[in-house]
Amino acid sequence: MKNIQATYTPSRGHWVGNGFPVRSLLSYDRMGARNISPFLMLDYAGPAQFGPAKQPRGVGRHPHRGFETVTLVYQGELAHRDSTGAGGLIGEGDVQWMTAGAGIVHEEFHSPAFTEQGGTLEMVQLWVNLPAEHKNVPAAYQTLLDQDIPRVPLGEHDGTLRVIAGDYEGHRGPAGTFTPVNVWDVALAPGGTASLSLPETHNVLLVMLKGTVLVNGQDVVREADTVRFGREGGAVSVDSNNDARLLVLSGEPIDEPVVGHGPFVMTTSDEIHQAITDFERGRFDALNR
Repeated sequence: MKNIQATYTPSRGHWVGNGFPVRSLLSYDRMGARNISPFLMLDYAGPAQFGPAKQPRGVGRHPHRGFETVTLVYQGELAHRDSTGAGGLIGEGDVQWMTAGAGIVHEEFHSPAFTEQGGTLEMVQLWVNLPAEHKNVPAAYQTLLDQDIPRVPLGEHDGTLRVIAGDYEGHRGPAGTFTPVNVWDVALAPGGTASLSLPETHNVLLVMLKGTVLVNGQDVVREADTVRFGREGGAVSVDSNNDARLLVLSGEPIDEPVVGHGPFVMTTSDEIHQAITDFERGRFDALNR
């Protein structure tokens, strides 16, 4: 078994724009970039109720450079546009994997249908770092529809595991990644149990979204907690006596400095200053109106 190195409780909630009430469950500046590499941040939005509205709520045009954003929608629907010309709707079960790379400008709002009808919004946004050699790749966008994400049964009645990125027991996730990464979306039924084998070379994190589980037969992990494991050992066991939802993240660490400033994550302060200058001078592609 992999040993638990630390358990983190969430930071105080805050709003992103006027559409996303979030709790930060992962943060490289709070947990240490080396400890969670290649992951940088994870915000959990909701579950939150929104009434019908005339104007979409969300966050307007803003830039990114140097990493990737991964958005998983559990409830509700988002509309996305970016400066590559990509975009569209992200519905329940869908995943948006956006490579900011050399620079992108985008916006995210509640979809027109969700805005009109209202409802429950629940989603996650994960930031994944890029190694220095790939921080200036062209911006790109991957649409990962729910129907295209493999679902693997966990025992006969224990639950399911969706392979968004990486590999689980021979099932490959559809996301293309720049470094070895596993992103597994796990749903456990009451009484469900799972033993998940993970590489010894990876940093491994368990992010609890809903419910309560027993990890490795000894540690109780509650909603919005995050667990960081040591690399040694081959597996993590999870037992649930309720409906539980969690993300298991593992990845080959990127052994490079992490220097971040708001929406930019690079390897040096000079690169951060250059990113700010490039954005202010309009060198990122403009978001088409």
